[in-house]
Amino acid sequence: MGKDFQMALKKINSIKELKIGLVLLSILILVAIFAPWIATHDPYALNDDLIAKPSSQYLFGTDGLGRDVFSMVVYGARTSIKVGVIAALISSVVGTLIGGISGYVGGKVDRLISEIMNMFLMLPTFFLILIIIAIYGSSLRNVIIVIGLTSWTGTARLMRAQAISLKERTFIKSAKTIGESNGRILFRHIIPNGIFPIIADTTMAVSSAILSEAGLSFLGLGDPNVISWGQIISHGKNYLPRGWWICTFSGMAILFTVLSFYLIGEGINRILDPKLNKVY
Repeated sequence: MGKDFQMALKKINSIKELKIGLVLLSILILVAIFAPWIATHDPYALNDDLIAKPSSQYLFGTDGLGRDVFSMVVYGARTSIKVGVIAALISSVVGTLIGGISGYVGGKVDRLISEIMNMFLMLPTFFLILIIIAIYGSSLRNVIIVIGLTSWTGTARLMRAQAISLKERTFIKSAKTIGESNGRILFRHIIPNGIFPIIADTTMAVSSAILSEAGLSFLGLGDPNVISWGQIISHGKNYLPRGWWICTFSGMAILFTVLSFYLIGEGINRILDPKLNKVY
C-alpha cells in the first residue's frame, strides 16, 4: 500500500499541470472552509463607505452598497465550488449512464439516444438554461440542477465510445457466455473499465459549470440570497469607471478557480493517455 502511494505521488510530481492544479485547488478549498475566519467583515453588512478604494481597512475595497468586496469574494468561493462540483457530478452520472446504455445496447436504442444527443448539441445550451431558470426560478438548487441536466452530452458521447470499444473485448464476451445479465455487465464491467476518461472530463465540467453560474448571476438570474462571484461582477459593472476593483477581484477569483480545475483535468489526461504521458 505504501509503495503504491509513493508511486502515485511520483506520478503526480512528474506532471506539472496536475501538481499546480492541485495546489491551486487546495488553496481554494481552504479559503471556502475557513471563510468565516478569513473574511475581515460580514459580507452582507452595509455601511457608509461606498465604493471605498482598496486599503488596510478594506483589502479589496467596497462596492456600491458599502459591502466589503474581499469578504464577498471569500464567501463566493463556497458558492462556486458547490455549484461546480455538484452540477458536474450530475452531468457526469447522467452522461455516463446514457452513454453506457447507448454504446453497449446498440441498434435502435443507440440511434435514438444519438439523435437526442445531437439535438442537445444543436441547441444553444446557455439560452436553454436561461429559459428554464426564468420559468422555474433562480434558486441555487435550480441553477445546479439545470446546469447539470443540460451539460451531459459531452460525457455521454465519451462513454458511448468507451462502451462500443469495450463490448468487443474478450472478457465482456466471456461474461455474456457464462450468462451474466446485460445490466450486470454494464454496471460491473463496461462503466468501471470506461470511467477513467470520464474522471478527467468531469474536472473540465466543473470549470464549465462555474462559468455558467457566473454568467447567470451576471445576467441577474442567479440566486439573490447567496453571494456569487458573477453576482459581484454584475453589481460592479455599474461602477467600473470609479470602482474597477469590484469586478476585477471577483473576475480574478473565477479565473483562478477555472484554471485550477483545467490544470487538474489536463494532468489527469496526461496520466490516462499514453500519448500525452511524458515524464519531465
